[in-house]
Amino acid sequence: MTVHNDCIFCKIIAGDIPSAKVYEDDHVYAFLDISQITKGHTLIISKTHSKDIYETDDETAAKLFSRVPKIARALKESFQPNGINILNNNEAPAGQSVFHLHLHIIPRYGKEDGFGTKWITHEKEYSSNDLAEIAGSINKQIR
Repeated sequence: MTVHNDCIFCKIIAGDIPSAKVYEDDHVYAFLDISQITKGHTLIISKTHSKDIYETDDETAAKLFSRVPKIARALKESFQPNGINILNNNEAPAGQSVFHLHLHIIPRYGKEDGFGTKWITHEKEYSSNDLAEIAGSINKQIR
């Protein structure tokens, strides 16, 4: 477990700051977000500190993401939401405010439940050639 003393989530894992724990094992800690966008809004964090998805190794990511279904099912059984959003923000321009990789599981109860997303599609702005070029650029970096 890698801990950073100036990280609020590392302090929560260490027990220095209280939290409403939902789940814990050797690798992952899940707790209720104090903002409760909707009832049951839960944060899932790795016990290994990494700033964001870019700094997270594959093994840590696998351990973190593999716990999501278990916690999501528990939320569904507990509160019967109409659905859930799973959200991860990386870097400040994307809305990250705590720089310790974390996932939000936000139960959804209806259109007016306090959380929303807005998709603005740009489908008409990209030709199939443009999409192929974009995909090729990404693929080149994955290899």
